[in-house]
Order: sequence, then C-alpha cells, then structure tokens
Amino acid sequence: MSTFGSAFRVTTYGESHCKSVGCIIDGVPPGLALTEADIQVQLTRRRPGQSKLTTPRNEADNVTIQSGCELGYTLGTPICLTVPNQDHRPHDYSETDLYPRPSHADYTYMQKYGIKASSGGGRSSARETIGRVAAGAVAEKYLAEVHGVEIVAFVTGVGPIQVSDAALQQLLGSVTRETVDATAVRCPDALTAPLMHDEIVSCSEAKNSTGGVVTCVIRNAPAGLGEPCFDKLEARLAHAMMSIPATKGFEIGSGFAGTHMRGSEHNDAFVADGKGGLRTLSNHSGGVQGGISNGQTIYFRVAFKPPATICQDQSTATYDGQGGVLAARGRHDPCVVPRAVPIVEAMAAIVLMDAVLQQNGRTATRQLLRPVPDELKAIKPF
Repeated sequence: MSTFGSAFRVTTYGESHCKSVGCIIDGVPPGLALTEADIQVQLTRRRPGQSKLTTPRNEADNVTIQSGCELGYTLGTPICLTVPNQDHRPHDYSETDLYPRPSHADYTYMQKYGIKASSGGGRSSARETIGRVAAGAVAEKYLAEVHGVEIVAFVTGVGPIQVSDAALQQLLGSVTRETVDATAVRCPDALTAPLMHDEIVSCSEAKNSTGGVVTCVIRNAPAGLGEPCFDKLEARLAHAMMSIPATKGFEIGSGFAGTHMRGSEHNDAFVADGKGGLRTLSNHSGGVQGGISNGQTIYFRVAFKPPATICQDQSTATYDGQGGVLAARGRHDPCVVPRAVPIVEAMAAIVLMDAVLQQNGRTATRQLLRPVPDELKAIKPF
C-alpha cells in the first residue's frame, strides 16, 4: 500500500506526470518548530537536473505545508505536504503504449491494475519519493532536536567502482553531508569519486545506465529501538529501503561479509562506556542486536540496479506478445545513486522516528506502574 509506519504514519501520493506529488504525515508530535525551509533542503538535494549525472528534467520541487502547522509549529494533527509537477511530458512515453519497457514496471502494473498511467510505471516512478523525502525531513528534525541523531548517506559504489573497506570504515565515523555534497556523484572518498563520475558520464554518453550502492550511517540513535519479533529494527530498515524504486539488495553491519567470519571474530565484545552503561569494541552487528538498537552507530548498505529506461533500441515484445524494437525517449538518470542519497536518509529517519514513538509509549506506560523488583533489572553476580 502507500502508507508506511505505525506511530509515525506516512502516506505518499502521486505519479510522475500528474498535477502534484506529496504526502500526509500522521503522528508528528505537537510543538515542533517546522517551516517549509526545514523540508526544502532535502527536496533540493533530491531534485532532478542537478548536474550532467542526472536527468535534465527541470523541477524546482518547492514544497508547501497545507495543514498541521500554525505560526511555524506543529499542531499534532495530520500534516499535508504538496509539491507541484511542472515540467511533465507524458508524450515522451507514447512508446510504452505498445511496449512495456524491459525491467521496468510497465508490464507488472498493467497486470495488477489493468490500466496504465501515461508514464507507464505509474507509482514506480522516482517522483513518488518526493513525499518520502519531505516526510523524512520532518522526522529527522525531531530526531536531531530530541536525541541528537545524525543520518548521513553517501555513494560507495557505481558499477564496478567501489570504495575500499578501509576507506569505508573511516568514513562511517567522519562523513558529513557537506563532504558528501562536495562532489556531484555524492561520494566523499577522494580516490574513487572521480572514477565514479567518469563511469556515469560514460554510460550517459553511450545512452546506457549503471547501478550502484548507497551506504547510510546513523549516529546517536537511542538504545532500545525495534519491535521483536516481526518488526525488528533491521527488518523495518530493510522493508523501508527495499520499497525505494530500483533497489535490489540490503545488508546491515557486516552483512554478507560476516558469513566468511567465525563467531570469535564477529562477536562485538562489551566494555564499560564510562557513563554507567556498555559499549562494544567492534560493530559487526551494525548497531542492532536481537532486532533492537544497542546505542552504537547503525550502518547499512542499499544496492540499486541500473535504471531500466535507456535510450538504446531494445529488442522486446508488445503487450500482446508481438516481437519488435523499443526506442525509448524521455529524460532519465544514467545512474540513480547520487539522487538516491537523500531518499535513503529519509526512509531511515521515518523508520527511526516510528521506532522512537513506539518506544516512548512503552516507557511512559511502564513508568505508571510500581517499580519492578531489583532482581528483574539485572543479573546479580554470584
């Protein structure tokens, strides 16, 4: 469906070539200072036409708060955010009236709904993610003000070009949005960013496309977030990330590389944090254990496939099975990962915000009860 979340619920609407796109957010706490400027920053990072690495579609993506705020503060009621579609050209997709684009959603949407949008794939368009980014900016502002949470996503792979493991581990502790946005490809590693840039340009000039990887780091997330067993924090993150268009893979912490290790190598040993609690010496778990955040840095990776729409002739079939050649037109990203960065950040913020509100409800209701016996609070030494 088009709604994500439980305590913090986000419903997105709109297709690539309708009058507007946006979202309705339910569950925003009252009293949060919020204006369009707080939201616009991330929408501007997501917008098309930023460089020659992205689609030339010219959209300002200016957001308007329609409800839920007065005098710059949230009321606690549903917030409606809208962004107009201005540079839309549905005639660019006339070929999809005959041919479903290979590896796009044209065919599956037709099979599901029995009718198609002018853009073919309807809600599978990346324009739908505007509502996610807008809602994520609202969630992120609350998380930053109340918990000091920092969420930074960045590109670590474009086609065969990958940031080294050593460089990645260093970036997890130091990367900022400023260093990410210093290059058009949004890779903060000085060695690989130029190579990634050239790879995307090469694909664009060849009227082709390529995939990539976005890594996301979340700092200062409170411990205790996540709802076992079916809404574990990493499960919700995976759900959120795999709902983004063009995603094909998700891994958290050591991910698949952890399968090559033994338990003695992979286990994150605990030590005192100097504040009356614990921290871990390593972080192969990616900040989540048993589906619950442990207070350490959360980090994960999301794999994006090459964009399906390319301006090359492709042998394929019409909807009724007749062979032919599709010569696609339109304006498309040769690689989605530079613009996917704020989308990944937004979905991470929405997941974390939902988890925080759920945990706050549990903590508040628990505090109304009599204190539990000391022996239930911690295991006493022999």
